[in-house]
Amino acid sequence: MAAKKKPAKRIRRSVARKETTALDMHAIALNEWYQSLRRAGFSVEIALGLMDNKNSMPDWLIPQTADTDITPFHDDDEDED
Repeated sequence: MAAKKKPAKRIRRSVARKETTALDMHAIALNEWYQSLRRAGFSVEIALGLMDNKNSMPDWLIPQTADTDITPFHDDDEDED
């Protein structure tokens, strides 16, 4: 009888990060909110519909960050109609 071949070990690789970005925090919060809506009994369609509307998201779900003043770039050379 031939010797059994050992199964190959699965190598797990991860990206090492030093800090969590605001985008990471937002994605994590959305994922947690979706999972909690599904656990509460909402269908997939209703859960995604609630997540689509920003006003239905609780303010305390995502930590508040400092608001930055975003002003659009005005190009003087651009023709205005």
